[in-house]
Amino acid sequence: MSQKLVQTQEQKLAQQQRLTQQQVLQVKMLEMPLAEFEQNVQLELDDNPALETTPPDNLTPESSDYEQEDYSETTEEKIEREERADALDDVLKTMTQDDEMPVATSYAERSYYQGAEMEEQTFGDPTSFYDKLQEQMRELVLTEEQQDIMEYLIGSLDDDGLLRKDLQSISDELAVYYNIDCSEAEIEQLLIQLQTFDPPGIGARSLQECLLLQIDRKPFSETKVLQREVIEHYYPLFLKKQWRQIAQEMKISEDTMREVQGEIVKLNPKPGASLGETIGRNLQQITPDFIVDTAEDGSISFYINKGKVPDLYVSPSFTDMLQEYRNNKGGMNRQVKEALLYAKEKVERAKGFIEAVRQRRHTMYVTMKTIIDIQRPYFQSGDENDLKPMVLKDVAQRTNLDISTISRVCNMKYAQTRWGTFKLRHFFSEGVKVVDGETLSNRKLKSILKELIDHEDKHHPYNDDTIARLMKEKGSPVARRTVSKYREQLGIPIARLRKE
Repeated sequence: MSQKLVQTQEQKLAQQQRLTQQQVLQVKMLEMPLAEFEQNVQLELDDNPALETTPPDNLTPESSDYEQEDYSETTEEKIEREERADALDDVLKTMTQDDEMPVATSYAERSYYQGAEMEEQTFGDPTSFYDKLQEQMRELVLTEEQQDIMEYLIGSLDDDGLLRKDLQSISDELAVYYNIDCSEAEIEQLLIQLQTFDPPGIGARSLQECLLLQIDRKPFSETKVLQREVIEHYYPLFLKKQWRQIAQEMKISEDTMREVQGEIVKLNPKPGASLGETIGRNLQQITPDFIVDTAEDGSISFYINKGKVPDLYVSPSFTDMLQEYRNNKGGMNRQVKEALLYAKEKVERAKGFIEAVRQRRHTMYVTMKTIIDIQRPYFQSGDENDLKPMVLKDVAQRTNLDISTISRVCNMKYAQTRWGTFKLRHFFSEGVKVVDGETLSNRKLKSILKELIDHEDKHHPYNDDTIARLMKEKGSPVARRTVSKYREQLGIPIARLRKE
């Protein structure tokens, strides 16, 4: 039996939501990082004569709504912070004090490093990290062998500018690979000279030495003496941020301790990063979209980085022209009508562009404000363990914005904080429910896992079952398969391959 195909037409009523041209413009602007946004504004200024940067008389800028608006904590939040002050002093209480081996720094040191990415990096600098140190080396009077040894020391520095190899290993490598017979003492003398190079802290063998080298470069003052005493004699307490206990043991006031603390946190734990381009790796310029400031008392403020974007206005000459045409509709000829339509299109486009700029800043402002609200302990301490579980949905619900909007704000945007410059995505992490229904950040669970592996007996490393048991004992019970997943994400091999 053959089937016959019949073509029919039918009408269907369906509701579809389409973005207007203005909404498309706002979405595109929201996705732009600052550098691209600056370029986009300049292109629009060049293309639309009705948009200009010269303010008309008695008119405030259309684009300044969120330019310098700060965010500070409320009275209620301040009371909460003050009640939490003692706990914040001990925020790193669980961190290890192990700083014996420079090759494997303690978890506390790594935490200090991770929160201190450089705020400004060089773009397009053809000179490498290695070259800049070589230039300084050539200013010294050295024998040919000493030059070879110092070149090897420079080449042995990691991207942070620190020397992770012990001097005995360097001595052995020089003997085997370069036929240079030199003692550890000779290498150390050249290392001491390398440590006089800029930036301060370069060539240090541990975080402690790195900080001490920077302190020693400072002009003499009572604060400098106290800084050195803190790092030299109270280093384990410093890693735990137990400033109050340090003050008590040093017999100084809390005000003096706060002053010393303020100077210490300005030190750079990654001196190599400030030299711009590291060996074999080009760094791109990072322009922060947000500037977040955390004061010594824990109060937080921020503003949106304006960059090179000028204040925008609708040209008065175009609005006057438009008004004049409208007042003379009766006597319009074709040429005048075309001029009216041209002026109207340009003015409406300028107004739409200015509104899109304003909407971009408003959306960015409320998003960043909410991120700070949720992650306030982190912005006060700089410790990644204080990052709470937070996903896009959490911010969307608080701001009453769509998740896709929050995603666009956070994509390719950077925030400059006291602890470094980070992508906004850095402040987000999934939550994992553990004991008593408590939710912990997966970042914190990973850090606990990594700490356990860093301090395991390398002759008898932990398997995933043992790590799961130890994490449970630490109050962070997770399944063995979760341990395995996090271990793989951290790039840590299985126990058999970690065995030494």
